[in-house]
Amino acid sequence: MTIGAPPPTTPKRSRARTFLPLALAVWLVLEIWLLTVVAGAVGGLTVFLLLVGGAVLGAVVIKKAGRRAFANLSETFKEAQAAAQSGLAPTAGRNGSDDRNGFLMLGGLLLMIPGLISDVAGLLLLVPPIRSALGRYAEKAMKRRMMAAAAPGSLQDAFQQARIHRPDGKVVQGEVIREDASQGARPTQEPRPPITP
Repeated sequence: MTIGAPPPTTPKRSRARTFLPLALAVWLVLEIWLLTVVAGAVGGLTVFLLLVGGAVLGAVVIKKAGRRAFANLSETFKEAQAAAQSGLAPTAGRNGSDDRNGFLMLGGLLLMIPGLISDVAGLLLLVPPIRSALGRYAEKAMKRRMMAAAAPGSLQDAFQQARIHRPDGKVVQGEVIREDASQGARPTQEPRPPITP
């Protein structure tokens, strides 16, 4: 007789999935309210010209960021090809943190979306110090999240343990040996666990 698997539990909803629709609705209401207030103060034609100017500027920014990303990619391929022809090991290449093309494209997209709040956010993302600060924060948050996801005893935890970072920046590869693992084959007297599909 085989024992069935426990009934699947429903995954817990993350905070982002819970609050994202509410935040989107609040943002849309604020955008419409601000557009009507500004249109009443300076006139509808001025607001329309601001929105069209933001869309044009956003398209130019996205085009520029796309060209820069393509140039970086082709430069990386050329360096790898030159290293392969010379027989040398390819260099580490460009650290993506210098360019922040993703935040530049996000700024262009926010400029293209009609609304004054999104235009201000898009213009802020065009400022290089703000882009680099947001990039550093995103990298730290991603590392923190990856470390938190590595539960003790998981494969990701073993991988983290196997990569030892030295103070000089070098990474030492290693092998994880578990002390609690039984040595050799399992005795034949023990019953085998049931095979579940």
